[in-house]
Formats: sequence, structure tokens, C-alpha cells
Amino acid sequence: MALSQEELHQIAESITVKVWAGDARGSGTLIMKESGRYTVLTNDHVIAVGSPDRIETNDGKIYPATVVEKVDFQGKDLALLQFSAEADYSIASLGHGDRMFPKQQVVAAGFPYQQEELVLSEGSITLLPDKAFEGGYRIGYSNDIQKGMSGGPVLNGAGKMIAINGMHAYPFFDPYVYEDGTRPEDKLERQNIRSSSWGVPIATFAQLASDFVP
Repeated sequence: MALSQEELHQIAESITVKVWAGDARGSGTLIMKESGRYTVLTNDHVIAVGSPDRIETNDGKIYPATVVEKVDFQGKDLALLQFSAEADYSIASLGHGDRMFPKQQVVAAGFPYQQEELVLSEGSITLLPDKAFEGGYRIGYSNDIQKGMSGGPVLNGAGKMIAINGMHAYPFFDPYVYEDGTRPEDKLERQNIRSSSWGVPIATFAQLASDFVP
């Protein structure tokens, strides 16, 4: 059953956190709680810029965090952090088995650089290529993703997380290399790819980190 935009926004606000890596900041998504220990899914490139030592939750509290080292993401732009808290925070419902299709409406969330408030962007799926780009990127969407929103969730109409933000449209460099080393050759296809934001599907995460999928 499709949720209202207000309901989708409430879900996004409840599950999205700020990830502080040294002095840099990105976003993350709460995906698991076990005995007071929370697990946050984010991008590897978010934590690569500094020590990923803090998670800031939606109530403004800041917790020390550690990187989960035991998962081999095989070069995908994914990372897990954990922190402990007595507070009761909402957890994302993972849609790793949900169908995705072009023009499907989605909501993306995250915290842009130098902005304290969560940004929610509405849009739709634009591209679902047969093979993934480097980093595991395999879902393109029209939502406006800004720097700092990497690691935030992409939700379908049922409020399930189907992807993780990671790449905004019109980047300064050309990152569009498939995992097999080839590049898109068709000019129109390249234009469509470049004009889309990109995420890593939750199905990819679920395949590589099944212990963290309820």
C-alpha cells in the first residue's frame, strides 16, 4: 500500500542520521538494533575522509561510533558503523526483495554539507542498467541529491529502503565505469546516466551482509 508523502517524509526523518568522519560530514541510515547497539549503513567514501567516530541522531544526540570490519563489501561503496544508545530510535524497513521499475516514485533523504536540517527530495527511478557501475551503483533516479546526502536512504512508496544515496547528478569527473571495466558507449545513454543521481541497491547490500538484514 502506498504511503502519503507526509508519511514517507516522517519515515525518512526518523531513520536518517548524520555521520561525522573527522571534520567532514555525510549521512547514514539506521538499519538494525540489537541489545542497545545500533547499526548504521553508509557509503565507504563517507567514512574514508576521516575517522568515523560520531553518529548524530535526529534528536541531536551524538554518539561515538566504530566501523564494522567483518563484512567484505567486495569494492562496493558501502560501509557499516555501530554505536550504543539507551534511546529508542526507528529502524529502516529494508526492501531488498521489492520490485523496482522505471518511473517508480521514490523519496531520497540526507544532510547536505553546511546544512543542519534534513533534506527530502521527491523523484522517480530513471535507469536500472543490466550491470552495475564501479562501487555497485545500479539504480538511477531523478531526485536532487546534494553533497553530504551520501549514505541517506532511498525509499519506495511503501516506505521501504530500496537503495542508498551515493552519487549526485552531473559530477565534476566521469565516474561511469561498469564493474567489468567498460563504459557506456551510446551518447544519449551517457547523457541520461549523467543527468541521474545514483544509488547502490539494498539488494546488493543484503547479498553481501546477510547478518545485518532482519
